[in-house]
Amino acid sequence: MDLFASLPSPSQGSWALGPIPVRAYALLIIVGIVVAIVVGSRRYVARGGSPGVIGDIAIWAVPFGIIGGRIYHVASDWQLYFAPGGSGFIGALRIWDGGLGIWGAVAFGALGAWIGARRLGVALPPIADAVAPGIALAQAIGRFGNYFNQELFGAPTTLPWALEIAPQFRPEGYVEFETFHPTFLYESLWMVGVALILIWADKRFRMGHGRVFALYVLLYCLGRVWIEYLRIDTANTILGVRLNVWTSLLVGVGALVYLIVSARMRPGREDVLPPRRYVEQEQREQARESIAAPKDAPRVTEIVPGDEASAAPEPGSPGT
Repeated sequence: MDLFASLPSPSQGSWALGPIPVRAYALLIIVGIVVAIVVGSRRYVARGGSPGVIGDIAIWAVPFGIIGGRIYHVASDWQLYFAPGGSGFIGALRIWDGGLGIWGAVAFGALGAWIGARRLGVALPPIADAVAPGIALAQAIGRFGNYFNQELFGAPTTLPWALEIAPQFRPEGYVEFETFHPTFLYESLWMVGVALILIWADKRFRMGHGRVFALYVLLYCLGRVWIEYLRIDTANTILGVRLNVWTSLLVGVGALVYLIVSARMRPGREDVLPPRRYVEQEQREQARESIAAPKDAPRVTEIVPGDEASAAPEPGSPGT
């Protein structure tokens, strides 16, 4: 007897909180972002960084990442929005319905992080190394948003952990099938494993200069290749191969080359210096405190009336 006959899909992906709709996809994205910031902050402080730096940089990286992820998704699956019968420009903006491309999210998120790092006056590679495991965990959490939306599942299967998909969400040509590979779960578990490997490798080899982040990219690409081959959703292809497979191969090779070259040219881990902006702010505060501090009053010798004669020098003494 199978432990599971199949995994049921949620009956709904949103709930009404009064007049406000609460969508599971958006909520899980937010939870993932919080986890990434918390994990990244702790790791950055453990590497010698200043508390608060990751939070300050996240103000730039998170919006850039969300925008970039949506741009990549819409660009790579433009038929869903701009082909005849597509949801149009308004549909492209409805991010809560699902659809964030990780490649655009990482690229634009890195751009936002670079801007934030420049403004603070800190080096970007230690920050990337610190947040890499947190990003992997954020992806593991965010993938459950696809579960609630009943999207991005794999080919039909009768395995005990097969995922039940409602008829209205089944792609054309697969309506007669009821259960499919839960690729969201495969990728989620893979990313938890990636996070654990990154933490272990960083402690074991004292990785620095962006190599933890490069290892994250490489491991994600390896997982994405085999998971992508299980999916049956519509996707653009090049030479008969899904676009995301090509992207994974190219980006993965780039990450591998960076790992090798960086380890040879800059072995070890770099020192993490305090942010220039923090140092300058502390110097300004110290200068203001020194100006506002009370000065010691000059000492005044009080002469009691009647003592003038004793205070005056006697005739013949030095100074007369």
